[in-house]
Amino acid sequence: MRILHAIRSDGFAGVERHVTRLAAAQAARGDRVAVVGGDPDRMRAVLDDYGVLTLPAMTVSDVARQVRSAMAGADVVHTHMTAAELGATAAAWAGGRRTLGVPIVTTRHFARPRGSGPLRRPTAALARSRVRTQIAISSYVAQHIDGESVVVHPGVDRQPDGPRSGEREPVVLVVQRLEPEKATDVALRAFAELPAPGWRLLVAGNGSQRAPLEALAARLGIAGSVQFLGARDDVEALMRRAAVLLAPCPVEGLGLAVLEAMAAGLPVVASAAGGHLETIGAVSRDVLFPPGEAGAAATVLAALTADPARRDDLADAGLACQRDRFTLEAQVAATDAVYRGALR
Repeated sequence: MRILHAIRSDGFAGVERHVTRLAAAQAARGDRVAVVGGDPDRMRAVLDDYGVLTLPAMTVSDVARQVRSAMAGADVVHTHMTAAELGATAAAWAGGRRTLGVPIVTTRHFARPRGSGPLRRPTAALARSRVRTQIAISSYVAQHIDGESVVVHPGVDRQPDGPRSGEREPVVLVVQRLEPEKATDVALRAFAELPAPGWRLLVAGNGSQRAPLEALAARLGIAGSVQFLGARDDVEALMRRAAVLLAPCPVEGLGLAVLEAMAAGLPVVASAAGGHLETIGAVSRDVLFPPGEAGAAATVLAALTADPARRDDLADAGLACQRDRFTLEAQVAATDAVYRGALR
């Protein structure tokens, strides 16, 4: 199948990683795949080895131009987020007869309706006007978006078995963008209450909240035990060294870092909300805490930091769940079924 993915972006965060992982798996299966958007260098670094063509698109008009040039040679256009839908819709109308039969499939990554601000309704109507089918990355997302959708859980690469707890460092790891909705402050407050001398908190990610979070760490008296790593491209290695992943965000559509931790044999503590209920929540409800409650998160963390055997049990259960329910093979097959349904 000839597949054209589109995202309006010059970054490389969760959605871009989702797109590259899916595109690479589709190409490895034998599909002809091209990707519009995302940080050009980082997209190429992942996709060049798979023969996937990458095209930059920083604006909606960039998406429209790139999709228009490639759409007539595609069987399906797969958009990600509303801006890409707008660009692909504009390309479809501009392409006339050459593009009339090419379906647009979209993946909804966030648990909210399309659009924002005073023009939300007309923007949403235009964006979905040519969308034939939409995919939701979780049941949580499906319940909070406009329109019907097919749930296709993302998958992650199979990893070698991770180190046991005795071989890992006494580190609590946080991997997420440092933005208000991610609630990274909850992780800092929970760590400040953790009665575990010698443990460290590593925060991988960047964003507008980094400076306020560094100031919070100082006020809590934990600055000497907390390290802000910034954006990293070695998250897999970090996960194979850390002892626990802490995922405080209360609104994750699914939580790619949680899935990656499960694949790495890294036990997870997460807020009992959003997509976490479908990933690590399917393994054990004992590792979940009420959203925003740092004290409850600290209690769960304290129990795990004091019990290496429990950490190993959770790692084994998380790995088994990931390999059973969240594989790339299953995602590619389910996505292909959506494409073929749209083509019919």
